[in-house]
Amino acid sequence: MQIDNYQDIESSKRRRVLIKFSGEALSGENGFGIDLDILKFIAQEIKGLYDKGLEIGIVVGGGNIIRGVTAAQGGLIKRTSGDYMGMLATVINAVAIQEALESLGLDVRVQSGIDITEVCESYIYRRAMRHLEKGRIVIFGAGTGNPYFTTDTAAVLRAIEIEAEVIVKATKVNGVYDRDPCKFQDAKLLDKLSYDDALREHISVMDDTAIALAKDNKLPIIVCNMFKAGHLIDVLVYKKGEFSLVK
Repeated sequence: MQIDNYQDIESSKRRRVLIKFSGEALSGENGFGIDLDILKFIAQEIKGLYDKGLEIGIVVGGGNIIRGVTAAQGGLIKRTSGDYMGMLATVINAVAIQEALESLGLDVRVQSGIDITEVCESYIYRRAMRHLEKGRIVIFGAGTGNPYFTTDTAAVLRAIEIEAEVIVKATKVNGVYDRDPCKFQDAKLLDKLSYDDALREHISVMDDTAIALAKDNKLPIIVCNMFKAGHLIDVLVYKKGEFSLVK
């Protein structure tokens, strides 16, 4: 998982990354919906990366609106339907991020894994690549387009497809811990973590399917705190290492 020779972007060719945001992060302290102040903050952080010369793909979750697994609990809603509901929630978030980025003068496209042509483009690999090559930011909504797959897995899949050099998991915490820091005060922040260790220990920063897919394709994963201003730039432009880099 080593990010070898990951140089300062300003002194290298234009580089491509994929950033994964959780849906819950958009809700702020409300726990539901979209906090407009957070949306504006995220847009400004992404613009900072773009201004550094990055080609940017984005995947966002839908947990601030509905999660498929949660919706299916109790048996009233089938898991497949619950997951499709969650996919639609990610498209809502994707359109919100698109609007926030466009308000800053950026050119943005939303592509959906399920057809919603009145709202956004359908995901087409070659079209996505062309957008990126033209300097457009591409937000991938609706996960993989299939139930039973998380948006983490969708993020890794899209990152591999668009040939991103690295995937960044932007979270509410400072990196990867040995256990949930929100539940355990003595949780230890890990400087580095291999794919195999993450899978063996079931580190919950990403699901096992996503980590295994990243391992098979040698895709580096960086985990960082999205709520520290300038942190995404610091991680991508100046840092190098393995699974968790941030202290």
